Formats: sequence, structure tokens, C-alpha cells
Amino acid sequence: MTAPIAAAWRYRQFICTSIKSELANRFARSRLGAAWFILHPLAYAAIFATVLSEVLGARLPGVKGDAAYAIYLLSGLAAWQLFSDILLRSVTLFIDNASSLKKLAFPRICLPLVVWGSTLVNHLLLLVAIAVVSIMFGHYPSPAWLALPLGMVLISMFAFGLGVMAGIFNVFARDVGQIFGVVLQLWFWLTPIVYPVDSIPARLRWLVDLNPMTAVVRIYQDALLLHDWPHPLHLMIPAFLATALVVLTCMMFRRAGSDLVDAL
Repeated sequence: MTAPIAAAWRYRQFICTSIKSELANRFARSRLGAAWFILHPLAYAAIFATVLSEVLGARLPGVKGDAAYAIYLLSGLAAWQLFSDILLRSVTLFIDNASSLKKLAFPRICLPLVVWGSTLVNHLLLLVAIAVVSIMFGHYPSPAWLALPLGMVLISMFAFGLGVMAGIFNVFARDVGQIFGVVLQLWFWLTPIVYPVDSIPARLRWLVDLNPMTAVVRIYQDALLLHDWPHPLHLMIPAFLATALVVLTCMMFRRAGSDLVDAL
């Protein structure tokens, strides 16, 4: 368990440099350069907010404000995007970097950490864009927004553990990557992002309650829209699952690390 963590710490400079290089290469020949990191999520958030609030007139039951549903949706999408980006990139991570793994000598744990770092930068910029759009609609930040880092940690741990574990299996059985693409689409619709929890029929509520992403996504929705802090009891199961996945993945990673390159 501690070996991958110690290896990542020794190569922390390599990880930071790789994150910077990945972000720089993304817009290397763009005149606006790093400005696109703000413009993309800002446009994304503004379009959703405008279309849903002004054009479609979508409303959220029990919450006042023309932009309530738009902020609710953007909050859930931000949490889900962080989860899905880390997860999907981790599933194909070792296959996509097969040449580097064969030619360079570095701890394999560095690769998922680079993915996490670059994805987190994009996520933070998306939150900035959501904050700008919220303020434009008269919905101002509150101290409850300080709960968002807790959501980031839980989502990152859960996605990291599940994604790297699936990535290890995907090296030996390439169908795993295809399966996760389908599972993630179903998982999205089982998570209250597009619809509020209260709209779910009572006979189907258990499916949503069993979904660990429900409570984590709700951290974002409650903080950004309702200005509420998360309830500790609601986070016990997601926190336990996230921790267990990370521990199990680190153990698997240590045992399978020597066989990954041979399988690639």
C-alpha cells in the first residue's frame, strides 16, 4: 500500500512537469493559449444556463429563481465530469502510454496521477465558470462552497480507485474498456443530475440510494445551489467505498506492475 505512495512522492517533480506539459501541449499552437481553459467552460456553462433558464424556462421544484435548475444541472454535471474524465482516461491509461512504459523507467503510479492533475485543473476552471454564470443570474457564492474540496477528494478517490483497477484489467482483457463506456452512460442516468431526487418514483428510489455517486454529486448541488453543507451521515458509505477502492487498487497495482509491460 505504501510503496506506490512513496514512489509517487519521489517522482513528484516528474508528475508536476508532466501535468504542465500536457496542459501546455493542448493549446501549443493556439493564439489565445491558456485563455481557452477559461473560455471553454465559461461558454459551456453560459449556454446551459441561458438555454435552460431563458429559452426552456426549466424550473426546480421548491427552489426559487429563474436560474435554479440551470445551476442545479451545471453543479451535477461538474461533479460528474470530474468523475467520468478521471475514470475513462484511467481505463485506457496503460494502453495509451504503452510505448512510454516500455522505453522509460519510472513508477507506473505516476501516469494516473498525471491524469488526475490535468483533469483537476480543468475541473477548477469549470467551477470558476459556473461561479461567474451564477453571479450573472444573481446567485452569489456562500461559505458552503468551501465544501466543494471534500467532494473533489471523494470523487477523485472513487474514480482513481475504480479507473486504475479497470485499467489494469483492461491491459489483460481489452473488453473492459468497452464495457465501462456503456456502464458509465447507464450510471449517469441513475444519478440525480438531470432530474431532482424528489421526481423519482418511490418504487425506484432504492436504485438511486444505492448509487454512491448520488451523495457525492449532492455535495455540489447543495453547496452551489442551496448553500447547504453536506450531511456527514450521507457521506459515510461513499467515503468508505472510495477509501477501500484506493487501498485495493494500490495493492493490485503493486502486484501487477511487473506484468503490465509484458502484457502490453
